[in-house]
Amino acid sequence: MIRIAVLVSGGGSNMQSIIDSTKKGILKGLAKVALVVSNNVTAYAVERAEKEKIKVFCIERNYYSDDKTYNADILKKLKEAEADLICLAGYMRIIGKNILDAYPEKILNIHPALLPKYGGQGMFGHHVHEAVVSAKETKSGATVHFADETYDTGKIILQREVELLPKDTSQAVAKKVLAIEHQIYPEAIKKVIENMEKAEK
Repeated sequence: MIRIAVLVSGGGSNMQSIIDSTKKGILKGLAKVALVVSNNVTAYAVERAEKEKIKVFCIERNYYSDDKTYNADILKKLKEAEADLICLAGYMRIIGKNILDAYPEKILNIHPALLPKYGGQGMFGHHVHEAVVSAKETKSGATVHFADETYDTGKIILQREVELLPKDTSQAVAKKVLAIEHQIYPEAIKKVIENMEKAEK
């Protein structure tokens, strides 16, 4: 059974879709969420995780003198939880090099656009959808990719498109894309787990 740690900063709807898929979806019997790490103690994701009886670790960057010690504490908790795979679900910080080195090609992120378009620093949440609408795009979508040392540039694991209408507002785009995100994140995790199992054989 693969042990997943989810890193979050906000509402955690993608985290919930992962949890749900481990209980009654495509990840049932394959994986379980063993730990949730939040850098925002007031995030709704924390409440969701507690409701699911999942261990939660809240860690706020402003209590640390530098990123190195902050990331060292996160890595320590990941190791204590025996996490095999890390899923970023609206985690609003760059992953530390120490964590990337400890989990090569085992840290997944989801982005609400068809990367490489509309990625990079500042491109998150409604900013992405507003940019898509401003550019009069006819399609958008979601991308699951491996995390690396910069924003949204890691190797793509899975991507899915959604058609847009000329009348779609950024809120309408967000709703369409979120539905796709909830589908493809568990699918991408399954794909990575299957590849991990093949590599072990």
